[in-house]
Amino acid sequence: MESRRTEQDYRARVARAVAAIVADPMADHRLEDLARLAHFSPFHFHRVYASVAGETVAATVRRVRLALATRLLEAGTQSVTQVALAVGYESPQAFTRAFGQFTGQSPRAFQQQMSRAILDVDALPRSGENNEGAAPAVRIVECPAQRLHALRHQGSFATIPHTHRRLRLQAGGRVISDRWGASFNEPEDSASFRYYAAVASPDPWPEDAEVEMLDIPGGCYAVHRLAGPYSQINAAVRALYVRWLPASGYEPDDRPTLEHYLNSSRKVSPSELRTDLLIPIRRASAS
Repeated sequence: MESRRTEQDYRARVARAVAAIVADPMADHRLEDLARLAHFSPFHFHRVYASVAGETVAATVRRVRLALATRLLEAGTQSVTQVALAVGYESPQAFTRAFGQFTGQSPRAFQQQMSRAILDVDALPRSGENNEGAAPAVRIVECPAQRLHALRHQGSFATIPHTHRRLRLQAGGRVISDRWGASFNEPEDSASFRYYAAVASPDPWPEDAEVEMLDIPGGCYAVHRLAGPYSQINAAVRALYVRWLPASGYEPDDRPTLEHYLNSSRKVSPSELRTDLLIPIRRASAS
């Protein structure tokens, strides 16, 4: 129990450093300053941080800045060069290399794909349309209720991979049959945003584990299969809510938005990732 309290204390202290990075991605985050904030000596801080976060401080700063870059590119109001400078890169070439490692595609390709995605959503099938012979871009499915082992995410959506890593560590050698993400409210609404990394597992978990049981109610969902890196998930979900849903004959239901990860970034390239996005819906009430 003592070692577990120490581990939780270390995570809480490292979380302060992560929060400082997320709050001001473009600040000069010196190791000494972050160590002081987390109440560690600079000599030990980089080792503790890497063991808790699963990456170096520099990697977290890079990840958060590149997540900011995806938002700027998605908005489409700045050129690739302007975005590169805005997130701290001295040249578009250096930015393109880093962005490619982060998302699996170039900034220009990402920007064009996001633009096409918004346009493509306008052409997605609406409720009652006849689309014989074509695979529907949005499927309407009825999902049963399920109970998942879940770990609540703390902080910006840019650091969600940290929470999934922690959940994998908590799982140890236990069987994982499915991997999920569950979002309550939008990432932009930081005051009420709740996200859980979750897994379906038939094995028992220790009662004193940090992992909790998350009950997902059954019901009707609009399902869209996203092909590509996880950095596209927020834009795709937003497009479905803003573009597809209003003319679909459905309205959003009061259940979490789900991400069903069909494969793993540890086994395939970003372009080969497949994620089902599940929007909770119900029939629109007559006005």
